[in-house]
Amino acid sequence: MAFIELSGVCKGYGSADKRTPVLEDVNLSIEKGELVSIVGYSGAGKTTLVSLLAGLIKPDRGTVKVDGKIVTGPGPERGVVFQNYSLLPWLSVLENVQLAVDQVFPKRSASERRSHAMKFVEMVNLGPAAGKRPRELSGGMRQRVSVARALAIEPEVLLLDEPFGALDALTRGVLQGELQRISQESGKTMLLITNDVDEGILLSDRIIPLGAGPSASLGPATTVDIERPRDRKELNHDPRFRHIRLSVLEYLLESGKAKRAERAAQDVTEAKAPLPETKSQAATSKPVQIVELSP
Repeated sequence: MAFIELSGVCKGYGSADKRTPVLEDVNLSIEKGELVSIVGYSGAGKTTLVSLLAGLIKPDRGTVKVDGKIVTGPGPERGVVFQNYSLLPWLSVLENVQLAVDQVFPKRSASERRSHAMKFVEMVNLGPAAGKRPRELSGGMRQRVSVARALAIEPEVLLLDEPFGALDALTRGVLQGELQRISQESGKTMLLITNDVDEGILLSDRIIPLGAGPSASLGPATTVDIERPRDRKELNHDPRFRHIRLSVLEYLLESGKAKRAERAAQDVTEAKAPLPETKSQAATSKPVQIVELSP
């Protein structure tokens, strides 16, 4: 049995005729210790997928399981890193991390919890900045705090929802290297959400495209059989990288093309459909009777 398993998952928003289907018949299996990337268009439903795994929302149909147990709500066995940093501005780097540790490990002594939090602050190379407030940090440093906080609760699964999306290219490259190192050192099961195909190939054991929405579903998974550690410059010259990149991009482009064709056909159908008559229109459209008056 896979460590993470989604079976026939469907999710939409709204009700009745106003419902917008987001995910349709999503099936996903991730083994323990595996790092899998989901790559797709913005607005396709990637964050909805993470929210389902995090237990923040429930599927309309299907099941979401982690370690054989159905996900019914949030839990410390699943750490989440979002694109926004979600740090408390009045707490230091160490205090932001320790806040999560205090909630998950309340039976440990204060010194043990502080030492545990500091271990993960140092893991993301923020030891010298442990006493600084978020306003004193760069965007990349703030995101490292988010990663440290998620890792410090020792989750079985780390869910990363476009964690580097708001960063500049240079900082993004540095943090990609950090994530590679942390993945290898910790052996955590990770799911990375991204809209960057190259990033997905660089970091993952497998990469899976999410088709265009609405009613998005997952495409074929591709194993990234490239040795670690990986260097982004060297990957560009690797024929395996180019093959994987092309296959994922082709799937995404074809998926987007098919969805656009569906929408165009739907627009034509709606344009041809007769408009419903209003009461006033119905009243005025009745045939008029002519009554002849005799002299």
